[in-house]
Amino acid sequence: MRQLGRTPRARFWWHYLEMVVAMLVGMGLFWPVWIGLFALADRPDLMERGDLAAVRMAINMTVGMALWMRVRGHGGRDIVEMSVAMSAPFFVLLIPHWTGALSADALMMAAHTIMFVTMLLAMWWRKDVYSADHSTQVHGRSRRRSENATA
Repeated sequence: MRQLGRTPRARFWWHYLEMVVAMLVGMGLFWPVWIGLFALADRPDLMERGDLAAVRMAINMTVGMALWMRVRGHGGRDIVEMSVAMSAPFFVLLIPHWTGALSADALMMAAHTIMFVTMLLAMWWRKDVYSADHSTQVHGRSRRRSENATA
Protein backbone atom coordinates (compact mmCIF):
# COMPACT_ATOMS: atom_id res chain seq x y z
CA MET A 1 0.00 0.00 0.00
CA ARG A 2 1.39 3.38 -0.98
CA GLN A 3 2.40 5.80 1.76
CA LEU A 4 1.77 9.46 1.05
CA GLY A 5 4.39 11.95 2.14
CA ARG A 6 7.97 12.12 0.99
CA THR A 7 9.51 13.46 4.19
CA PRO A 8 9.40 11.92 7.67
CA ARG A 9 7.41 14.94 8.92
CA ALA A 10 4.82 14.59 6.14
CA ARG A 11 4.53 10.85 6.75
CA PHE A 12 4.08 11.47 10.49
CA TRP A 13 1.15 13.86 9.92
CA TRP A 14 -0.32 11.71 7.16
CA HIS A 15 -0.28 8.75 9.56
CA TYR A 16 -2.07 10.83 12.19
CA LEU A 17 -4.72 11.83 9.64
CA GLU A 18 -5.19 8.20 8.56
CA MET A 19 -5.82 7.18 12.18
CA VAL A 20 -8.35 9.97 12.69
CA VAL A 21 -10.22 8.89 9.54
CA ALA A 22 -10.11 5.25 10.69
CA MET A 23 -11.58 6.33 14.04
CA LEU A 24 -14.42 8.14 12.29
CA VAL A 25 -15.11 5.07 10.16
CA GLY A 26 -15.10 2.92 13.30
CA MET A 27 -17.63 5.23 14.95
CA GLY A 28 -19.93 4.98 11.95
CA LEU A 29 -19.58 1.24 11.43
CA PHE A 30 -20.00 0.10 15.01
CA TRP A 31 -22.70 2.52 16.18
CA PRO A 32 -25.52 0.38 14.68
CA VAL A 33 -24.01 -2.69 16.35
CA TRP A 34 -24.55 -1.14 19.77
CA ILE A 35 -28.11 -0.16 18.91
CA GLY A 36 -28.77 -3.75 17.88
CA LEU A 37 -27.13 -5.22 20.98
CA PHE A 38 -29.08 -2.99 23.34
CA ALA A 39 -32.30 -3.71 21.43
CA LEU A 40 -31.65 -7.46 21.72
CA ALA A 41 -31.12 -7.02 25.45
CA ASP A 42 -34.40 -5.06 25.54
CA ARG A 43 -32.48 -2.09 26.96
CA PRO A 44 -32.47 0.64 24.28
CA ASP A 45 -32.42 3.16 27.14
CA LEU A 46 -28.74 2.32 27.68
CA MET A 47 -27.91 4.25 24.50
CA GLU A 48 -28.73 7.43 26.44
CA ARG A 49 -26.32 6.93 29.36
CA GLY A 50 -23.35 9.29 29.20
CA ASP A 51 -20.87 6.87 30.75
CA LEU A 52 -21.81 4.09 28.35
CA ALA A 53 -21.69 6.52 25.44
CA ALA A 54 -18.07 7.33 26.38
CA VAL A 55 -17.18 3.64 26.60
CA ARG A 56 -18.87 2.91 23.26
CA MET A 57 -17.11 5.83 21.65
CA ALA A 58 -13.71 4.71 22.93
CA ILE A 59 -14.30 1.14 21.76
CA ASN A 60 -15.64 2.13 18.32
CA MET A 61 -12.77 4.49 17.58
CA THR A 62 -10.10 2.19 18.96
CA VAL A 63 -11.29 -0.83 16.98
CA GLY A 64 -11.45 1.20 13.76
CA MET A 65 -7.97 2.60 14.33
CA ALA A 66 -6.50 -0.77 15.38
CA LEU A 67 -7.84 -2.49 12.28
CA TRP A 68 -6.37 0.22 10.05
CA MET A 69 -3.01 0.04 11.83
CA ARG A 70 -2.96 -3.72 11.21
CA VAL A 71 -3.73 -3.14 7.50
CA ARG A 72 -0.82 -0.68 7.39
CA GLY A 73 1.57 -3.30 8.80
CA HIS A 74 1.84 -2.30 12.45
CA GLY A 75 2.59 -4.95 15.00
CA GLY A 76 0.80 -5.69 18.23
CA ARG A 77 2.97 -3.38 20.34
CA ASP A 78 2.19 -0.35 18.17
CA ILE A 79 -1.52 -1.14 18.18
CA VAL A 80 -1.72 -1.69 21.94
CA GLU A 81 0.22 1.51 22.68
CA MET A 82 -2.01 3.60 20.44
CA SER A 83 -5.16 1.92 21.74
CA VAL A 84 -4.21 2.81 25.31
CA ALA A 85 -3.30 6.37 24.30
CA MET A 86 -6.67 6.76 22.59
CA SER A 87 -8.99 5.14 25.11
CA ALA A 88 -7.37 6.11 28.43
CA PRO A 89 -8.87 9.63 28.53
CA PHE A 90 -12.38 8.22 28.19
CA PHE A 91 -11.93 5.70 30.99
CA VAL A 92 -10.02 8.04 33.33
CA LEU A 93 -12.68 10.76 32.97
CA LEU A 94 -15.44 8.33 33.94
CA ILE A 95 -14.41 8.82 37.58
CA PRO A 96 -15.17 12.56 37.73
CA HIS A 97 -18.33 11.89 35.73
CA TRP A 98 -19.53 9.30 38.24
CA THR A 99 -18.80 11.65 41.15
CA GLY A 100 -20.89 14.37 39.48
CA ALA A 101 -17.93 16.66 38.79
CA LEU A 102 -18.24 16.25 35.01
CA SER A 103 -21.42 16.18 32.95
CA ALA A 104 -21.84 13.65 30.15
CA ASP A 105 -21.29 16.37 27.54
CA ALA A 106 -18.17 17.63 29.31
CA LEU A 107 -16.90 14.05 29.58
CA MET A 108 -17.18 13.54 25.84
CA MET A 109 -15.67 16.91 24.95
CA ALA A 110 -12.74 16.57 27.36
CA ALA A 111 -12.05 12.94 26.46
CA HIS A 112 -11.97 13.67 22.73
CA THR A 113 -9.73 16.70 23.21
CA ILE A 114 -7.30 14.85 25.46
CA MET A 115 -7.36 11.80 23.17
CA PHE A 116 -5.98 13.79 20.23
CA VAL A 117 -3.15 15.02 22.45
CA THR A 118 -2.35 11.57 23.89
CA MET A 119 -2.31 10.12 20.37
CA LEU A 120 0.20 12.76 19.30
CA LEU A 121 2.33 12.08 22.38
CA ALA A 122 2.32 8.34 21.67
CA MET A 123 3.31 9.01 18.08
CA TRP A 124 6.03 11.45 19.11
CA TRP A 125 7.40 8.92 21.62
CA ARG A 126 7.75 6.41 18.75
CA LYS A 127 8.27 8.89 15.91
CA ASP A 128 10.64 6.47 14.18
CA VAL A 129 7.64 4.18 13.63
CA TYR A 130 5.10 6.83 12.69
CA SER A 131 7.36 8.73 10.30
CA ALA A 132 8.65 5.62 8.51
CA ASP A 133 7.87 4.98 4.86
CA HIS A 134 5.48 2.04 5.15
CA SER A 135 5.58 1.34 1.43
CA THR A 136 9.12 -0.04 1.80
CA GLN A 137 9.48 -0.66 5.52
CA VAL A 138 7.63 -2.65 8.13
CA HIS A 139 9.09 -0.94 11.18
CA GLY A 140 12.75 -1.49 10.51
CA ARG A 141 12.50 -4.61 8.34
CA SER A 142 12.14 -4.63 4.59
CA ARG A 143 8.65 -5.57 3.48
CA ARG A 144 10.08 -8.16 1.06
CA ARG A 145 12.00 -9.92 3.85
CA SER A 146 8.93 -10.02 6.12
CA GLU A 147 6.76 -11.33 3.27
CA ASN A 148 9.30 -14.05 2.45
CA ALA A 149 9.34 -15.12 6.08
CA THR A 150 5.59 -15.76 5.97
CA ALA A 151 5.68 -17.58 2.61
